[in-house]
Amino acid sequence: MHSMAVFLVLLHFTATLAAGEPATTTLKVTPATLTGSNRSITIQWSNLPSPSPLDYVAVYSPPSSGDLDYLGFLFLNGSASWATGAGSLTLPRLPNLRAPYQFRLFRWPPGERSRNPRLDQDGDPLPDARRRVAVSGEVSFEAAAAARPAQVHLAFADAPDEMRVVFVCGDTGARAVRYGPAGPREEWEDAATEARTYERRHMCGYPANDSVGWRHPGFVFDGVMKGLQPGRRYHYKVGSDSLGWSETYSFISRDIEANETIAFLFGDLGTYVPYNTYFRTPYESLSTVRWILRDLEVLGDKAAFISHIGDISYAKGYAWLWDHFFEQIEPIASRTPYHVCIGNHEYDWPSQPWKPSWAANIYNGKDGGGECGVPYSIKFRMPGK
Repeated sequence: MHSMAVFLVLLHFTATLAAGEPATTTLKVTPATLTGSNRSITIQWSNLPSPSPLDYVAVYSPPSSGDLDYLGFLFLNGSASWATGAGSLTLPRLPNLRAPYQFRLFRWPPGERSRNPRLDQDGDPLPDARRRVAVSGEVSFEAAAAARPAQVHLAFADAPDEMRVVFVCGDTGARAVRYGPAGPREEWEDAATEARTYERRHMCGYPANDSVGWRHPGFVFDGVMKGLQPGRRYHYKVGSDSLGWSETYSFISRDIEANETIAFLFGDLGTYVPYNTYFRTPYESLSTVRWILRDLEVLGDKAAFISHIGDISYAKGYAWLWDHFFEQIEPIASRTPYHVCIGNHEYDWPSQPWKPSWAANIYNGKDGGGECGVPYSIKFRMPGK
């Protein structure tokens, strides 16, 4: 009898080993180190049992963010093989947010209502990040790329022989603008810069001052190139010998004696992000930038400027959308003065003195997302300001 019991226990143990434990769901993101914001990222998962078309991967930065404080999310059904419990998705680019990224995989069973009180632009509940099953490793920018100046953009300064350049870094280390005409770089000059930033306490409402919307903006550097000859091409780069330099850009200086003015005028551009977020982001904004870049290339050595008339990034309190916006416009704004004026989506809030009635009727006076013009005012510096 005793021998039979031992035999049955061994038989059960052997059968359990043969059947095996359920495989652990895995989530892997490559590469783990990015050399620039233009690098694509591949998200791969496997061993997801009984997959649902609503299962999703959420994007985070920094990795210490709570599950509900995601930047955005991608439904796994964007992969052709999602129903097998394995698949992959690709993000074409992600900006340097001066902190690592992380990805987390969540289940969303069919028929289960989201408990997230936040709604998307259509009034539907956003994912509630309740059923997490896998977490990726961190994705970081390599040291040189992390320190490299980003979001470079130009603007006219007060004098006609000047040009302002603004850019973002993750620290306050000294940076300069090094510039000069085509020719020997030994003749280039350095212009000093000053750095500014803002903090969460400077935001005036939700979501800008909440953990879901706030991300530190880094430090905004501002320098002025002076003594420019009219209508001439100049080259420049920003940074420092110790912390690294940006790539070299060029622009045509202002010529107030020219017999023509070439300007690109538009408003309500916004920015596109390659994942679902708290509201729709306009894919068309990519086309606008491409068209302007095409026209600038055709213009060659003719001076031009851009005037973006209100409603700039449509960040509306979600700070990282400003990073996406400046990465998106850099190809044109680094070579042509990019001028802006404030719109309701940068400023409007019940505590603000300017209260356009049409915005109050549509957005309840909260269309600035609690930013109250602060990010706009730090990230741009227009002539006379």
